Amino acid sequence: MPDAVLPLPEPRRFGETQRRDVWWLAPLGTFIVLLAFVLYSTWAAFQGDHYAWGPYLSPFYSPELFGYSQHSWFGPKPVWWPSWLLFSPALLILWAPGGFRLTCYYYRGAYYKGFWADPPSCAVGEPRKHYLGENSFPLILQNLHRYFLYLALLFILVLAGDVWKALWFSDPATGRTTFGLGVGTLVLAVNVVLLGGYTFSCHSLRHLVGGCLDVVSRAPIRCRAYRCVSCLNRRHMLWAWASLFWVAFSDIYVRMLSLGLWSDWRFF
Repeated sequence: MPDAVLPLPEPRRFGETQRRDVWWLAPLGTFIVLLAFVLYSTWAAFQGDHYAWGPYLSPFYSPELFGYSQHSWFGPKPVWWPSWLLFSPALLILWAPGGFRLTCYYYRGAYYKGFWADPPSCAVGEPRKHYLGENSFPLILQNLHRYFLYLALLFILVLAGDVWKALWFSDPATGRTTFGLGVGTLVLAVNVVLLGGYTFSCHSLRHLVGGCLDVVSRAPIRCRAYRCVSCLNRRHMLWAWASLFWVAFSDIYVRMLSLGLWSDWRFF
């Protein structure tokens, strides 16, 4: 029986597709939301002010290694900081959680589509003819994600410590510190839960705890951890977006309190 020779289909032109749904809505939404977050977080990081109020510290500035609030670990701006260079406590630490999100496996697929149409969406023509992959600079740096994960895990501990500190309020009249619960405490606590869900559902953590084993069932403890991370990983996209919105809202909440535009309601 002779072999049949079938012609290859012509490559789709940019944006060409047979899809009849509103396929461009998801990448457009991703572009708008991520761009808004990047612009706001960059602006907030360069402010260097109104990032703390009472026991509350914005997650964009935590840990505050050097700064002027009561949360600073090592005091005010260091003497070695160049006088010509803008100083903000956030610039010292924000690269770590930012790098974790930037190199995230889920976010890669999201912003590749939304920002440079690689591809615009499934079964939609893209603006390039060849697949370049992540084997050359700068996209090869995406492989640093597993190392940013280790830093992200440390940040979860630091932010959890901030929630504990947010339970202790100073009384200006007596100068005493008392235990209490404010709306800001809950805002920071929810932030830790969402960021923890996003971090602990990470694909790299899933591989770290059990994915590197040939037979994970032979290691009972790691098998249980693998199943736990896998359970969270099924909702990794939801954790990613929820934590993105809430970390920005947490900064806005603390900033509004510091500016005197909002009032923090105390439960007790």
